[in-house]
Amino acid sequence: MKRIFLLAAAATVFAAPAFAEDTITIGLTESQTGPLNVDSLGQQRGYELWRDQVNAAGGIKAGGKSYQVKFVAYDDQSVGGRVQQLYTRLIVQDKADFLFSPYSSGLVAPATVITEQYGKIMVDSGGAEEKPFQLGNKYLFMVITSAGHYLSGAVDALKAKNPHAKVAMVYSDDPFSKTVLTATKEQAKAAGLDIVLDESYAPSTTDFGPIVNKIISSNADAFLGGGHYSDGATLARQMYDQKANMKWESILVAPGDDKFGELGPAAMGVTVPSQWEVQVSYKPEFGPTTPEFAKAFQDKFNAKPDYHSASGYTSGMILQHAIEQAGSVDPAKVAAALNATDVTTFFGHIKFFTDPGHHGLQEAHQMVLAQWQKVNGKPGRQIVWPEAAKSADLIYPISASQ
Repeated sequence: MKRIFLLAAAATVFAAPAFAEDTITIGLTESQTGPLNVDSLGQQRGYELWRDQVNAAGGIKAGGKSYQVKFVAYDDQSVGGRVQQLYTRLIVQDKADFLFSPYSSGLVAPATVITEQYGKIMVDSGGAEEKPFQLGNKYLFMVITSAGHYLSGAVDALKAKNPHAKVAMVYSDDPFSKTVLTATKEQAKAAGLDIVLDESYAPSTTDFGPIVNKIISSNADAFLGGGHYSDGATLARQMYDQKANMKWESILVAPGDDKFGELGPAAMGVTVPSQWEVQVSYKPEFGPTTPEFAKAFQDKFNAKPDYHSASGYTSGMILQHAIEQAGSVDPAKVAAALNATDVTTFFGHIKFFTDPGHHGLQEAHQMVLAQWQKVNGKPGRQIVWPEAAKSADLIYPISASQ
């Protein structure tokens, strides 16, 4: 991997060997460092696998030409203040033709200000907050389910098991998590669940002992919340260590990573809303099947793909599909093709809202709810909701899985 330093910021130029004369440059930032690095790495690997497969197959075909794909990527250090500077550099200095999003809603929003200013298409697989899509933006396209629906399945499943559950909602004070839990609170109330605690915490929090004490004091028997990997994993561990005795735990993001299984008993029974799991099998109209994607990812990175990896790969697929449908790399034509996208991939159904009030927001993709259970004697995730997609029965209460 070749490192190039520009104006004190480290940029990594990922280049396939022997590029053809026609090249598409895609710019992005990654959280190579900072608290978002675990989740960002999965998205980054999904991007890279797509790029390498496209280039190995001869490139993206459009207008009688084949375009090799080159990445220019910078480390945003998980800091929103760096993102606008870096996306400006990607557009102005690096001449990126298209852009992929950073990871997390808190970084996507400032990036969008720049990409819209310059009229550059950015495909978003890392930020689920709806707000950037309600501002009349024209060039931002989200391939994942939006934040307001992240925990809808968890609410439905919890109601089915305990219609009178007492719920503690504790979540990170960041744009994504607040958007998810604000919507979840209304959905939980509508379902008849009892909200006994509603509290946010600073994203930098590392000791949740006092918060867990509040959860215990609230007499809650169900937990909904979290944020990203570090805080979510710590919350799960400390709730277990302090014997919070939740019958139900749904935690954002963290349980969707295989690393979560290292928590051992503290992981068991925890549920996570997931954009994608390897057990989900759609018949793709474009791109690989789930088994093909999973094997290619495993072969390249010696790791199992998670939904961050799958969504990153999907960003590439959807951009490729639009370019090929447009028969051109002209941004206006590609944007029109994205607006017309209505296609099923291994990741699910992808279609974008095109009205000014929601333009680019994902319309068709659906979440699943996964739960940590014993799979062949080892910790693993099973799809437990909705019924039509489940690979195993939901275990309730959590203690029954430990």
